[in-house]
Amino acid sequence: MTRFWVCIAGAGFFLALLVLHSRFCASRLPPHLHLAFKISWRAEEILYRLDVDWPKYSEYFTGATFCVAVDSLNGLVYVGQRGDNIPKVLVFTEDGYFLRSWNYTVDTPHGIFAASTPQEKSVWITDVGSGFYGHTIKKYNSFGDLVQVLGTPGKKGTGLNPLQFDNPAELHVDDTGDIYIVDGDGGLNNRLIKLSQDFMILWLRGENGTGPAKFNIPHSVTVDSTGRVWVADRGNKRLQVFDKDTGDWLGEWKNCFSEEGPSAVRFTPDGKYVVVAQLNLSRLLILAAPPVGNIGDCSVVSTIQLADQVSPHLLEVSRETGAVYVAEIGAKQVQKYIPVNSWHMAELPDLLDFYHFASGNDCTALLIGLTRFEHHTFHQQQIITDVFYATQ
Repeated sequence: MTRFWVCIAGAGFFLALLVLHSRFCASRLPPHLHLAFKISWRAEEILYRLDVDWPKYSEYFTGATFCVAVDSLNGLVYVGQRGDNIPKVLVFTEDGYFLRSWNYTVDTPHGIFAASTPQEKSVWITDVGSGFYGHTIKKYNSFGDLVQVLGTPGKKGTGLNPLQFDNPAELHVDDTGDIYIVDGDGGLNNRLIKLSQDFMILWLRGENGTGPAKFNIPHSVTVDSTGRVWVADRGNKRLQVFDKDTGDWLGEWKNCFSEEGPSAVRFTPDGKYVVVAQLNLSRLLILAAPPVGNIGDCSVVSTIQLADQVSPHLLEVSRETGAVYVAEIGAKQVQKYIPVNSWHMAELPDLLDFYHFASGNDCTALLIGLTRFEHHTFHQQQIITDVFYATQ
């Protein structure tokens, strides 16, 4: 029994050191050396947890990771990175295994989107480079073969015939084949364009400004299941919403972004939540999705605070699993967050660590268990705790 209380005291001392470290030391370390978690005293609904096993080998990230796309139909994850003499596109499985890389005709990737069908695997990339392939939006197959180029390669502009871009930020390809483009990551254009599947302009909204349907760095775009187009109007610190058929302005969300505007926007597969990245705050917001026919005000359900200078730039959500993949330009990596209700067999070692401690008063196992305890949902923590006390 004496050994039991010695272990408890040691564990308490260990947790105290973690608190002091996260409070006073974390900001002095580079992002990749920060602790994988932070001690938090706020009562908040936890919807996601970090998948520390994705990818299996992180050394494939050799540049600044700006964008990520998920082909849920084929279980593939595409990562766009920047740098000299490195592959610009990396391809992983959703399980984290590296498959291949390619670099053909890619200058400076900014946004990436996977739009696969049972007949075709397609990857779209927005290129903001100043070289021969810059200021374009390009379609590739999954092996990097160039299929289609939109825009005037190597020439920025505002023209519509022929179509020109200036730092196109991101795009969304609907299931119908229609394309939604936000053009203007700090360039000449601040606009949202809808193209048909044969690349004809259906409607266009926007110019530089702060009013409805005007933009200041439209940085990310997505379409929800009810036919609304959502744009991360980063410089104006808001999300703007449009009707996907007519382009009519439906409303905006500003009250959640007083500190910093959104750099990325996506919906969860069930349509319940909006996932937003804030670049300079190194934070993800999970917002309650609005009902059909009513935009209202945004409401924060949960937050994921990343380490300082991680800088989440763009993100993607898997339609199949609901996992959130975050491209972090500061940390130079992509991280995967999975819904907490997906508790797999891989979690059993945590239970076993507690069980072995409870059975044999193993101090090492207790410390291991405690460092993992924060990552579990409340329900899982209750199970672990019950196992612990049941064996005393």
